[in-house]
Order: sequence, then C-alpha cells, then structure tokens
Amino acid sequence: MHALTWQGREKVSVDEVPDPSIQEPTDAIIRVTSTAICGSDLHLYAVLGAFLDAGDILGHEAMGVVEEVGSAAGSLRVGDRVVVPFGIACGTCWMCTRGLYAQCETTQVREQGKGAALFGYTKLYGQVPGGQAQYLRVPQAQFGPVVVPDDGSPDERYLYLSDVLPTAWQAVEYAQVPAGGTVGVLGLGPIGQMSARIAAHRGASRVIGIDRVPERLAMARRHGIDVIDLRETEDLVAAVLDLTDGRGVDAAVDAVGMEAHGSPAASVVQRAATFLPDALATPVIEKAGIDRLAALQSAIAIARRGGTVSISGVYGGAVDPLPMMTMFDKGLTLRMGQANVRRWIDDLLPLVTDDADPLGVLDLRTHRLPLREAPAAYEMFQKKHDGCIKVVLDPQAG
Repeated sequence: MHALTWQGREKVSVDEVPDPSIQEPTDAIIRVTSTAICGSDLHLYAVLGAFLDAGDILGHEAMGVVEEVGSAAGSLRVGDRVVVPFGIACGTCWMCTRGLYAQCETTQVREQGKGAALFGYTKLYGQVPGGQAQYLRVPQAQFGPVVVPDDGSPDERYLYLSDVLPTAWQAVEYAQVPAGGTVGVLGLGPIGQMSARIAAHRGASRVIGIDRVPERLAMARRHGIDVIDLRETEDLVAAVLDLTDGRGVDAAVDAVGMEAHGSPAASVVQRAATFLPDALATPVIEKAGIDRLAALQSAIAIARRGGTVSISGVYGGAVDPLPMMTMFDKGLTLRMGQANVRRWIDDLLPLVTDDADPLGVLDLRTHRLPLREAPAAYEMFQKKHDGCIKVVLDPQAG
C-alpha cells in the first residue's frame, strides 16, 4: 500500500509500505477513504521530529470501510463505514470507565510516562502506524471505531469526529462557559473554528475569534463569530475589554499551542532544537522551555477575573515560564488535555447527521487532494498558502 512517511525535519514522502494485518483479536483493518492533516501533525513536521524514526507513518484523523476484523472486535462488521478516534482506548479499564479515554491504562505508553497510545504520533505515544495511508490497522476495535451512516454523504460530514470535533467540544466543555457567557478563541485553525461554532451553538452570547490570517477570519465571520484581526489590533486586551463590558471573557480557549506567532525568542530556541541530532534534541524538548507561549499568555490576559482558560493546543516544553502571579491574582481555572474522543461522540453524532449541519462541518475543508500530493499539502498547510485551513487527503484516488 501507499502511505505518508516521515523522512526527517520538514520532509515527508509517499512510499510503498507493507499492508497492515491483524495482530491481535481486537484488531480491525480499514480501507481509508479520507484522512486529514491536523495542526498537531505540523508540530511533528516542524518541532517534534526527534521523536520519530524515518519511515514512521503519520496521521491520526481517518475514516473508511472495515475490510477485516479480529475474532474479538466486538460488533464491528466487514463493510461498516467507520470513523477512527485518534486516541486508542479499550473502553473498560479504570480510566476508561470514568470517561478518561485519553488516559486508557490498557494502551498507556508507560515507558515514556505518557497516556493512551495515539495513531501516527511519535515514540512518546506508542509509535502506532497512522492513518495517512491506504489501509490502517485499528487496535482495540471492539471499542474505538465509530460506525456512521453509509448514506452517500461526503466523508467530511463524519471525518472530523476523529479529532477536530471532540477536541473542540471538550475545549468548550472545559471552558465552563456560564449561560449567556462570553468566549474568546485564540487561533482560528480547524480546532479554533469548531470551538467557536460549538460555543455559539451551546449558548454563548458572544464568541470572539482571534487570528491574523484573512481566510480564517472570513470563515469565522460566515458562522456568526465576532473577530479580532491581530494585524490591525495594537492592544488585544483592550479590544477584548471593549467587547465585554471591561471585564474580559468568561472563558478563553487556546487553540494554538506551541507554535504561536508573537514569540520571537522562543521561536529561535524551538528552531535550534530541531537542528540538533535526535539524541540531543529529545532531552532539550522534554526538559527545556521550547514553547512559543504568545497564545497562552494572551488567553490568560483576556480572561476575566474568576474566569477559565481551556487549552486544546499542543504544548511540548517542560519549564515554560507562566505568569503565576497574574493567574493567582485573577483566580483563574485552567483545564487542558488530549481529547477523550468517545466521551463526546453521543453529543456530536446527532449534530453531524443533521441535514441542517448546525456546526457547519461541510464548511471547514478547504482542500481535498490525493494522498500522493501530501508532501506539498503539508508545506501549504504550514505556510498557510492558497487559503489553506483544512486539508483532507484521499488515499484511494488514482
């Protein structure tokens, strides 16, 4: 089969690799019909490559059709149309029974001190082959895959259940927005777009999206989100205060993570780390402050006193400096973590199957390309060229 593989810093290629096979009774094999590039993939592409080996298959947002099932794959059947959550969970361990699927004790990567294994996401999370490929082996298939209607609708109606929608839903859930409250969303990439729409859908009186990319701002406006263009705003905090009766937002969502704009010193450190040999880079990344914290600092600044900061963007540094005096003085609550995908599926499935498309899932993907064009797509997505907001790849295209 063909798959997108890691080849080194900011270099990926589509290569011929062995087809996956059933290895455990709880496995399934799916033929991937759509797979997406995530902002988290860009963190691997530009920063966290030291935790990858050449030939690793990337990608953690995938859906397709079941081709083969193991003897203990539950009710899953050959021919089912499924979406695959990016986190691999058993559904029955102590953590899973509490809805903490991202901390599954069955798939937990203990040797790295991390939580549940993830598809296509480095040695830190199990080095499980990812979904940017023609076929995907799905461990814990008795629980993970979500069967969706085989109704002829485009994959994009359901694909984002793999990551984008549950991550955004959890970000808003963790934000603890009061009834009729206000929300600020830092970063209007795919997670930020959906966080803003979900916050509005769930009853926020005002949602403010903050970014500097014209196409992202325009997309948010289409869905009724107020926006602040950072290219035209000298004082973000003052702009937010003007929109919130001088208090700040009830909840701020950081949907950016470690590679935020506006952190020049951290950017230099981050880029320098990627040029080190892997043996030297890994301890630097794990133990040093390599994150660009502009988005998180802004989230802390725009949250009102007694408000909440919800972090869905990925961070990798260990000793990044935070404004603890400000956080303590303002009485802020911080919530964060990998999405517990299956925990939110029952809330989301009725929304994505609704023909009215209340979350606008069919207005997120800006590019659909054959898998063979994935290397160029990574570069386009990273550099935000051609109005790129969300790329979906078709592994079965000729």
